Amino acid sequence: MSLSSSDIKVGETRESVLVEDLKRTRIVQYAGASGDFNPLHTDERFAVEAAGYPGVFAHGMLTMGMTGRVLTDWVGPESLLRYGVRFKVQVWPGDTLTATATVESIEDTPDAPVAHFSLRTVNQDGVEVVTGTATARLDP
Repeated sequence: MSLSSSDIKVGETRESVLVEDLKRTRIVQYAGASGDFNPLHTDERFAVEAAGYPGVFAHGMLTMGMTGRVLTDWVGPESLLRYGVRFKVQVWPGDTLTATATVESIEDTPDAPVAHFSLRTVNQDGVEVVTGTATARLDP
């Protein structure tokens, strides 16, 4: 799936609910898939008693990966050239996350047009958990 510069416009947005009621099971599955068994994400007792958090929380990279879906569902994974985020607050079990991608600009380059996106993921209370940017190649 690939888009051309005539398929999208500056200011256009896409929104996607990434997860409703994030389960601890998904966090543990991510730990297994990534090999990141940091006890802040996997050990309730450690997270509360040793680290002082209310409980375990999701890996930032899990949130980043889920956020990226709003882009790949829109432009396709093969078109993505650059993707980066800033983690703002923890994501907790029970959170519902919604991501929005916005086309900020479209640039003509010698190889192909390129779209620049801003990204924002919020929890069920509207609190930003991730912000970011991305660049995707478009068909001429």
